[in-house]
Amino acid sequence: MDIVLALKALIMGLVEGFTEFLPISSTGHLILTEHLLGFHGMEEKMKVFEIVIQAGAMLAVIWEFRARIIAVLTGLGDPRQQRFATNVVIAFIPAAVLGVLFDKAIKRVLFAPVPVALAFIIGGFVILWVEKRAKDRPSSARITSVDDLKPLDALKIGIAQAFALIPGTSRSGATIMGSMIFGLSRQVATEFSFFLAIPTLMGATIYSLYKERALLSAADLPLFTIGTVSAFISAFLCVRWLLRYISSHTFTVFAWYRIAFGLLVLVTAYTGAIVWAE
Repeated sequence: MDIVLALKALIMGLVEGFTEFLPISSTGHLILTEHLLGFHGMEEKMKVFEIVIQAGAMLAVIWEFRARIIAVLTGLGDPRQQRFATNVVIAFIPAAVLGVLFDKAIKRVLFAPVPVALAFIIGGFVILWVEKRAKDRPSSARITSVDDLKPLDALKIGIAQAFALIPGTSRSGATIMGSMIFGLSRQVATEFSFFLAIPTLMGATIYSLYKERALLSAADLPLFTIGTVSAFISAFLCVRWLLRYISSHTFTVFAWYRIAFGLLVLVTAYTGAIVWAE
């Protein structure tokens, strides 16, 4: 395999893993990285690649929360575990349905640097608003454990996650901010976003592989393997760090990062400093 192509796949995997669970949009970063690295003639295949390597990030979450996942799978007769599994499924449905219905339109219109940059900026201001709201109303968090979620709470969170179908919005960001608006504490919102990532990323990977199977061949396996493994390692490190970070910090720093990064992309596109292919 081409060593340059392998290095590009490694970089894409690292970007996926480090950004998947932060509220800064892994898809947005992957789209921008793809344009910077220049996968000329591989644009359609790279859209599949960007989705498939999410499996590496998903496996990192499975490993980190393996004790709870095993408890759920082996204890579905327990009402507590049953309720938790049901809530994850309910929250997964909105994004799954809308993703299947509008997948082609989203990729055709929004998978480009400028729309991503705009989503970065808007999402940053949303995070600032949610964090200000949480500061002004410190007692607004009525749910302090994932086991306290009700089906209606899960549905609301699922609807919030569906906004992440817009590239640059951030799946984790939409899920966490939506959860905080609906009464979850910051820690519980983040934890539930991790669990919700498992069926969401798994579903997206399987659906993309099946739908775009004609684009793939056995020769692509090394490229996809490098990206997936690097995504797993970087995501594992990121999840461990984020769990410690949110115990004493807000998400405000990520909001300012989103705004600054989005403005940088818009400025470079407007001035021609970087030619962002559409």
